Amino acid sequence: MLKFPAKITKHIITRRWSSPSLPSSLDSRLLLVVTTMTSLSLLALLHPDSSLLLCTRSLGPPVKPRLPPPWANSTSEARTGRKAELDRSRMAVCLVGAARRFELTGPSIVEHILKVYPNSDLFLHSPLDQNSYKLLLLKESPRIAAVRVFRPERIRWNESQARVLTGLNSPSGIQGLLQYFNLVEGCLNMIRAYQTRNNFTYDWIVRTRVDGFWTAPLGPDNFVRGTYVVPQGSNYGGLNDRLGVGDLATSTAALSRLSMIPRLDSAGFRQLNSEAAFRAQLRAQRVPHAARRVSFCVLSDRRYAFPPTRYGVPVAAVSSRGPLSGAKCRPCAAACRGRCVARVMRAMDRWWSWTNWENGSLQLCDARRGWEEGWERMFDEVAGEEAARGRERIRGLRWEDCVGEFEALKGRTANWDAPSSKEICSLGLGTVQ
Repeated sequence: MLKFPAKITKHIITRRWSSPSLPSSLDSRLLLVVTTMTSLSLLALLHPDSSLLLCTRSLGPPVKPRLPPPWANSTSEARTGRKAELDRSRMAVCLVGAARRFELTGPSIVEHILKVYPNSDLFLHSPLDQNSYKLLLLKESPRIAAVRVFRPERIRWNESQARVLTGLNSPSGIQGLLQYFNLVEGCLNMIRAYQTRNNFTYDWIVRTRVDGFWTAPLGPDNFVRGTYVVPQGSNYGGLNDRLGVGDLATSTAALSRLSMIPRLDSAGFRQLNSEAAFRAQLRAQRVPHAARRVSFCVLSDRRYAFPPTRYGVPVAAVSSRGPLSGAKCRPCAAACRGRCVARVMRAMDRWWSWTNWENGSLQLCDARRGWEEGWERMFDEVAGEEAARGRERIRGLRWEDCVGEFEALKGRTANWDAPSSKEICSLGLGTVQ
């Protein structure tokens, strides 16, 4: 609210205007000031987003408000133009995590991210385990810059990390957070090394997870310069860190998960989970962020109480219309829909595991037990015939075919850092007889 100087206020209150006589020259000036300031107040109320420039000597022209970028409007022409601009840029896709259900998620990542932006370079950072052989599905990617499949080792944590982080609600405690942060920042280091080796810099970095199941393309409106874009919902007291899109500067700030911990410690941050630490590091580096609804969910084998309570975890059916923005999901016969979903979600804490549910976009699974019998059919109905064939192919894959396809993946990769194809395939399929 605009306030008048005390002397003017007192004069307005005490001065009597003697109608029909004309006011004095002082009264005329006061009337002009009061009229102008009142008009400005009304304008501010009617247009709260407008920017007004008040000068002591004169009123200059209003400051032009910062408009949304042209691709923010939903016209097909604007989206096409923005997409063409992104196709001309340099983009890195950073894919991190273990390959638990990659026969289900992998084809969707290739289809809805890598093939949508065919000039993007893929960087994979994944721990070696019995499911790593499934990563051979990435050979369908248009461009593969670097693959690192590493033997995981326990990370020794220090006092600073123990002060800043909490293992509460993390399946593997603080160790689990450090392993995840190492995956993310390790991928950033791979990108940096590739840039240095080839003498260029990326315009954009997309960071996503191996266990993400996508049902629609990553749209061009998620690329905003100077702003780091994250999924909406599933905040867990911080920011959803299951996907991130940003230019090189904002992405470098966002993906520096391990190296930022000493700075958070010095700033006095204590006992943060992954999402809260993510928000803290963006704030510490003054990086703006925006939350958007995105068409993917995280396939999970974990079991959760049902129905979820205020701080519980809703598990979405993959058949939900979405967008699910990285919520936990699985193929299931929905146990809760419509009014049931509304009742559950309205009772949940909006800044914890809440996710968008309006307009029938969400159906919930009863996740107290493992994946139910017949989940394959339920998944195939959502993923489509091609994805179903890929899933069946991985299930029936022979060792020698696995080795051959991994060698093909290696041949298409500019920088390869992984155990031998035979070792990777043997871990998952057994040694050939």
